[in-house]
Parts: sequence; C-alpha cells; structure tokens
Amino acid sequence: MKPKHPAVRNVSDCAAVESWLVSAGRDRRPGSPLNVPLYPASNYRLGASRSYSRDDATPGWEALEEIIGGLEGGSSLSFASGMAGIAAIFDRLRTGSVVALPDDCYQGVVQLAKMGQERGRWTVHRIAVTDTAGWVRMCASADLIWLESPSNPLLTVADLDKICAAPRKPGAILAVDNTFATPLNQRPLDLGADVAVQSLTKFIGGHSDLLGGVVTVRDADLLAGLRQARELSGATPGTLEMFLAVRGVRTLALRLERAQRNAMTLAERLARHPKVALTRYPGLASHPTHEAARRQLKGFGTIISFDVRGDARAADAVCAGLELIQHATSLGAVESTIERRARNAGQEHLPATLLRLSVGIEAVEDLWADLDRALRNVPDA
Repeated sequence: MKPKHPAVRNVSDCAAVESWLVSAGRDRRPGSPLNVPLYPASNYRLGASRSYSRDDATPGWEALEEIIGGLEGGSSLSFASGMAGIAAIFDRLRTGSVVALPDDCYQGVVQLAKMGQERGRWTVHRIAVTDTAGWVRMCASADLIWLESPSNPLLTVADLDKICAAPRKPGAILAVDNTFATPLNQRPLDLGADVAVQSLTKFIGGHSDLLGGVVTVRDADLLAGLRQARELSGATPGTLEMFLAVRGVRTLALRLERAQRNAMTLAERLARHPKVALTRYPGLASHPTHEAARRQLKGFGTIISFDVRGDARAADAVCAGLELIQHATSLGAVESTIERRARNAGQEHLPATLLRLSVGIEAVEDLWADLDRALRNVPDA
C-alpha cells in the first residue's frame, strides 16, 4: 500500500512567499518536532502505509516536495540529483522520438541527449534560445521540448510566454530547467509547461553541501510515471541531503534577495570596467534578451557571465587573483564562486575568456574590491 502523500498546497495559501518557505512541510500534530527530523531508515515495520523507503519515500522527502510543489504550483518528486530527475524525464521517450534542445544548455543534459542519439534512441535538434519561431514550430513535432531559461552559461532568456503557449504534438512534454531563475522568479507551469526542474544542489540547498534534484508537474499520470521511474532506477535522494535541502530552502527568499541585489550592482560595474569586454546579465539594458527577462522574471538572478579582455591566460589570472570569491564550480550558494567555463570538457565552443560568476550574500563592496583588484592586476594584452 502506497503512503498518502500530503495534498499539494500552493504558496498562495500564504500572504507572502517568505511565509510559505518557513511554514510549509512541517508536521502539525501536537507534540511533533518543530523541524522534520532525520529518518535514517531503509525499512519500516509492516502493517502500515510504509514498508521500504525506496518505494514509499520518507517524511524528509515529503516535506521538501511539499515546499517545492507549492513554490512551483504543482506536485514535486525529489531525486538523488538534478541529472537523475532529468534522466527520468528523458527515459519516458520512445525509440525514434525527437528532442529539441537549446544551443546554450547545461552540459550534463547535452551529454545525455547526445548519448541517446548515438544509441539510436532519439534525434536531437539544437535551437537558438532566442529563436522563438523555431521553438514554436518544433513544439508541433518534437516529443520532448527542453528549455533552459536563463541559459547556462550565456544567460539567454527564452520567450517562455510564447513557447509554452504554442500547440504541441499530442503526448509531447515541454520541460523547463528553472534552476537559474528559481520558482521565486519564474513559474513555468503557470506559463503552460508540463515540467519544471530544479537542482537542489544550487539555490534551494544554498550552502554547497548536498546533491539533489526535484521535478514538478501537474499531470497525475506523468507524476505516477516519474515516481515509478525513481523507484525502479533507485534514483532516490539521501536522508541527510533532504534534511539539508529543507533547512536550506527556509532562507531562499532572503538569500536570493541579497544575492540578486549584489549581482545587479556588480553587473553594472563590470559592464563599465576597462578590463571587461562584455558583460551578460538579464537585468542590464545591454543584455540581448533584456526585454524578455524584464517581462517574465520577477528578478534577474544571481549569475553573471563576463568576458575578460585578452586571452584565456588573462581570464585564468583573474580567477587565481581573487581572494574572497572562491575559484570553484557550481553556483547558487551563500558564497560567491567563479570559473572559466571553456576549460571544461564539452564547453570549448564558449568564448575562451568567459567567466561565470555566481554572486553570493557577502558585502557587495568587498566583492567588488576583490573583483576590481584581480582584474586590474592582469597585464594589458
């Protein structure tokens, strides 16, 4: 017998999203712990709704799924990683399917799609993020329309309003990786998407201490299929990871507010810096998709991409010269991190001098002093 999962409540039940983040996912029974405790149990005594955690989930998973489901406006399923959730979506495709993928996209998704195409499972079409007409046409023929907005790492904003509203092939799935925007800035399901994906590793957890992913949908059959895929593949999240994700998401609104304010200040200053050739940030008027971002996003996120003047050695020197900002991969945490993306396998097509900066919650003047010093210490080309 399957457990009864909590009915999905919506963030609109609260006057403000901050209240939902703090209050959702808690046990309301008198005498229960205020916070959902760790449940390090793989199995349970028989005779009730739970028997084995891979099949029946744990209270820790359910708490996190209630919180994210309310934020995204659907029903959520947690996974061992963001890629585990993405793989569960791709695994629904029949042999011979057509996949539409952005030209600028998370490399893990690109590799997954490429592997499936090489094995003859599906055909992949790459479409420019800003080619709205191309996406609308592809909606009529593709079996999986995979969108990422803002994109990684060029921060291009897709016109989700138009693409999600376009007629789709019967049975097709339109999925949006909502990690960069977070559900506080963008709710793809409200726009007409079938699936919203979040990497819990990034903004939801917020402290660079866990791996996890969550997929949110509104269709009951799709939810059941993804739950079965999670169960049969064993792509279940760890108990400690879910505990950390619940604890981290409580402060998401505060962290995002501070980090976005920092990011806007830094982006504006980087755009004027003599050692910076190009700054990409959806909040800048000079950003190619500024208008779409302003129309769709409540905030512009915490990620900045900028090109250092010179060559790859100059960009590497900037990373090496930073003290407060950490030279590390990943993003969305309390600390600011930076890396040169083209040095990673599969990212060689990117500008060699592009640095992706994930802005944290440090004092903005300290961040700027660190950036400005590292940039000015790079010799002129």
